[in-house]
Amino acid sequence: MPTPACPACTLEDVLAHSDHWECATCGHEWPKAAAPEAARVVKDANGNVLADGDTVALIKDLKLGSGAQVLKAGTKAKGIRLVDGDHEVSCKIEGMPVGLKACFVKKV
Repeated sequence: MPTPACPACTLEDVLAHSDHWECATCGHEWPKAAAPEAARVVKDANGNVLADGDTVALIKDLKLGSGAQVLKAGTKAKGIRLVDGDHEVSCKIEGMPVGLKACFVKKV
């Protein structure tokens, strides 16, 4: 884990303890778990970055459940939500809630 700069004085003279960081210059202490996490980026099949509220279209036919119902390529979903997990896109298609993988949609 790289040593971060002090959030109080922005100097890089920082001491690492088992559970926290300490600035040797100003004495400020902060927990190691407080390191900022990188923002999650979800991209569609074409590499465009998706955001909450975007409109997407399916790029291929997708079977639902046991295969009795099929979502056709080109079907649009408005007002998507990005969620954590295996299926990154949560939306409604034809009034039915659906979870989709981002690799099967393109931004419209």
